[in-house]
Amino acid sequence: MRTTLTLEDDVLDRARALAHRLHSPFRQVVNEALRAGLEVVEEPTRVRPYHTQPRKLGLKPGRSLDNIQELIAQLEGEAHQ
Repeated sequence: MRTTLTLEDDVLDRARALAHRLHSPFRQVVNEALRAGLEVVEEPTRVRPYHTQPRKLGLKPGRSLDNIQELIAQLEGEAHQ
């Protein structure tokens, strides 16, 4: 089937260079590139789920989460406000 496409200059240059390197017809290179590109477009990117490893942090001795203001004062000093 014959159709007309407008290719950007950089795409045209890359396709021609690839066709020359592979000793393949230009139309074959373009068709293969379109097939590969269409598969990528049709199938969404597979993203691996992000996992973190839990770590037991705890508090240093003498510190407590019961009074956050006191804890901040201990960590940052009285001038934190």
